[in-house]
Amino acid sequence: MVLGKAESVAQPALSETDFTWIGPMYQGKVRDSYLRGDKRVLIATDRLSAFDRILTTVPGKGQVLTSMAAYWFERTEGIVANHLLAIPDPSVMVVREVSIVPVEVVVRGYLAGSAWRDYEAGKLVSGHRLALGLSQFERFQSPLVTPFTKEVVGKHDMPISEAELLAQGLVEREHWEEIRAIALQLFALGTKEVEARGLLFADTKYEFGILDGKVVLADEIHTLDSSRFWVQASYEENLSRGEPPEMLDKEPIRRWLVERGFMGEGEPPRIDDDYRMALREHYARSAERITGKPFVFDNSEPVLRVEANLRAFFGPR
Repeated sequence: MVLGKAESVAQPALSETDFTWIGPMYQGKVRDSYLRGDKRVLIATDRLSAFDRILTTVPGKGQVLTSMAAYWFERTEGIVANHLLAIPDPSVMVVREVSIVPVEVVVRGYLAGSAWRDYEAGKLVSGHRLALGLSQFERFQSPLVTPFTKEVVGKHDMPISEAELLAQGLVEREHWEEIRAIALQLFALGTKEVEARGLLFADTKYEFGILDGKVVLADEIHTLDSSRFWVQASYEENLSRGEPPEMLDKEPIRRWLVERGFMGEGEPPRIDDDYRMALREHYARSAERITGKPFVFDNSEPVLRVEANLRAFFGPR
């Protein structure tokens, strides 16, 4: 997929925050996280990461992610409780503090991304030995659960088999069996909904926490940073021509990087303002197609806006 040209004058981006008045802070690849009592403030910055490296910013990207996560949290409440409490700003979620399960639960409907790279190299895919002769972007007969370890910023998350994660005690067996079942239900709901909008749900990542002994959905859900969505109408035709599906997710930037010889090691290629703004429009228009809801950016200065909204939400100390 080639992203179109966009306005070259970049909007202000939320690259980082320093709101120590909220509480202790942890900085992830994309989110700045603050702990305040039994609540956690998740600020979706505009940082763009790929191959576990922070590369640049895409103005307004955090607003898109927050909007999509809020939409899907609401749509999936009938399957599993989640940690969301409030959205005081377009880039912010205030959530319940939970004990995060140290495993990323990736559910795949198609052979793509790192799963394809491992398969092509003759490796197992999170412990799964797949049949010979599969093609890139081919649909699995049934969704595949492929866990990954959660690593610190700057280190690659690593695939792990279900047997290994249980043997290492990363998750209790009872919780893992529940998490696995919930993840497949969430993926089935997402698949059904986006297919009704002419899209294919290729794969996604879920994170879970434990609160009062119960499994809850945490982090984000079905966003453009955590999932792959393809356009159904052109899928077969593109594959017949040896071309990838039309993608509504973060995969175009990954492929752009790979074409320039970058897969996480060494110096990444420069991403100019034209491409950053094209990515901004790609995120917004993709979100609209996936959720069926219109999306409008708030173009005010992001750091001032976020801090003002959070101070208003929490009130005087």
